[in-house]
Amino acid sequence: MDAPRLVLTSITVTAPDPRALADFYARLLGFPVTVSEGPKPGEPPEAGWAQVRTGEGPTLGFEYERHWRAPVWPAEPGAPHATQHLDIHVDDLDAAVEHALAQGARLADHQPQEDVRVLFDPVGHPFCLFL
Repeated sequence: MDAPRLVLTSITVTAPDPRALADFYARLLGFPVTVSEGPKPGEPPEAGWAQVRTGEGPTLGFEYERHWRAPVWPAEPGAPHATQHLDIHVDDLDAAVEHALAQGARLADHQPQEDVRVLFDPVGHPFCLFL
């Protein structure tokens, strides 16, 4: 039996303020926020969800997480850890890091490779810029 066709279309990231995080990634990647919805009745003002279409790549979705705790990277026993992260290819690592910092990212203290820079988005998700 042949396997069914499976197509990855989106990656969803949880956040304490998904619309603000979508704005960060839209600025970082240079793609628009294509959907932004506010909270449902009874939810706090920062709730809701948003989406950034990344051209030919998967769509990034951002949804509200009421009990958000930022991951710790590198992982530490007993602390929340990142279960996945975004890898973003760049042509100029120094310029890309400068751009990311200007958008609100933070450079990680630990940098494991020369051709990769680990950063944190405004709510603490790690992501990598690499050559």
